[in-house]
Amino acid sequence: MNCIVFDDETIVNMPNPEEYTVGWVCALSRESVAAQLFLDEHHEEGPEYVSQNDNNSYILGKIGKHNVVIAVLPDGEYGISTAASVARDMVHSFPNVRVGLMVGIGGGAPTEVNDIRLGDVVVSSPRNRNGGVFQYDFGRTVQEKSFQYTKFLDQPPTFLRTAVSALATQYKIKGHKIKSAIEAVIQKNPRLKQEFQRPDLDSDKLYQPNVLYSGNDEASVSCDAVEMLVHRRKRDPQQDDPVIYYGLIASANQLMKDATIRDKLAKERNVLCFEMEAAGLMNHFPCLVIRGISDYCDTHKNDVWQGYAAMTAAAYAKELLLRIHPSQVEAARSIKDTISASEGHSSSSTN
Repeated sequence: MNCIVFDDETIVNMPNPEEYTVGWVCALSRESVAAQLFLDEHHEEGPEYVSQNDNNSYILGKIGKHNVVIAVLPDGEYGISTAASVARDMVHSFPNVRVGLMVGIGGGAPTEVNDIRLGDVVVSSPRNRNGGVFQYDFGRTVQEKSFQYTKFLDQPPTFLRTAVSALATQYKIKGHKIKSAIEAVIQKNPRLKQEFQRPDLDSDKLYQPNVLYSGNDEASVSCDAVEMLVHRRKRDPQQDDPVIYYGLIASANQLMKDATIRDKLAKERNVLCFEMEAAGLMNHFPCLVIRGISDYCDTHKNDVWQGYAAMTAAAYAKELLLRIHPSQVEAARSIKDTISASEGHSSSSTN
């Protein structure tokens, strides 16, 4: 493999598409930028050949010993079906992808138990008979009973979940270096500092669930009154920053902007995070979902944290990949074969 060094960045001629084993999906361009910043090597732009009818545009590179292919959803398109289409096209053009990652931003669901702050990271992990992700807008209503969720989603392969557990143990003993890793990346890319550096902590405000933002200046001022905010203690300096949470991520085709429903699902299902793509992936692209928290799923729009939240999610994803040995990936079944086997089982069981 030939290497070219350009402006302190290593550019490597693209290996065979079959050598790519990590599929990394992003919903937003900002998330794709964050992903690229954490690549150890950047390969030639785009493969020479992609599967017929593949509409994706790919970024290729390497993290540790893993060849990584990154795809982002089409500009302006969001949701479950779009994510599923992007992932499906990826595994056809890169048939040996064995590690699936959905990495980007999401809305946090803070509670007294889970004191989630902006910039923290939520990693999908099996809880309450769920595989880490559940689709909260898919179910049925039964008289005199609470809403029942009827769609069951797949979960990532065992070796990936084992790596999450091992990394969590490592963090508990030694802490992590996500904050310093982000600072190092931004130092190398100063033109991105304004968009991707950590915002002022004073901008991290959690409003009472009954306080709505109307969009006018007078409401903005009144919403900053102390009684409108949830009082939260300063974090212990010894605590990891950002904090990594493991648990259930709720996914749907609509953006969650209702703090009362947020709190209801957080209480009933112990949901940590809300987003719009993962439910479209799990049964077609079994993946780990990693979300940096950029808002609190309420009416108080907070775009200022999106860049940094995308960075914390990407930095965690890199540390996870560095924890996985290539031999574990090689021994795993490709996502394409997993899907084919699942579809074959489903069709035979219905005959």
